[in-house]
Amino acid sequence: MASGARRDPPHVLLRTASVVRRDPAHVFLAVALAMLASVTTLAQGATYQLGRTPSPEEIKARDIAISPEGKELPPGRGTAVEGAAIYTQKCAACHGPNATGSALHRGLVPLGNAKPVKIPFSLVPYATTVWDFINRAMPQSSPGSLKPDEVYAVTAYVLFRNDVIKETDVLDAMSLPKVRMPNRDNFLPVQPEWSPKAKRPFGYYP
Repeated sequence: MASGARRDPPHVLLRTASVVRRDPAHVFLAVALAMLASVTTLAQGATYQLGRTPSPEEIKARDIAISPEGKELPPGRGTAVEGAAIYTQKCAACHGPNATGSALHRGLVPLGNAKPVKIPFSLVPYATTVWDFINRAMPQSSPGSLKPDEVYAVTAYVLFRNDVIKETDVLDAMSLPKVRMPNRDNFLPVQPEWSPKAKRPFGYYP
């Protein structure tokens, strides 16, 4: 030991050791930490020995992200006329009968803007974003319960109410990605990056 270093006298060391022996809480904590470290190491190993490998069907059921190009959109179709009936049945309770919102929920007009000032689609660069959001998050009481035809129809209704498409326009996997949002060219960068594993940037949602 280097000269000048502090050394505890023998009676201090003995007293410290006796405290540890008398306090079972310290012993339990040490054992618990050791077991936790062992489980963590095991879980990070090549063989987890926990759970099972998900099936392709289970992975596909959770892989629901929709890109701006809409390549992942499922078969289906819908119009604003059809979407109005679905909206009344499954959406109006939260978003209001006229899609203008309530005391607890924002409306759908204007889309993507929680403030009363209408900023045309300021937060929605792609029409497919609207479909993606409705598909995975609506209705709030049962998210993900809408069938593809219903999602297309409600998406059409939302876009129609915001003067993006006509009431009779048919939306499907081919036509929806072609719908150009009014504020599309005012985003920076002009082509926002998108990745199925990336966190959704703030503002890129309805």
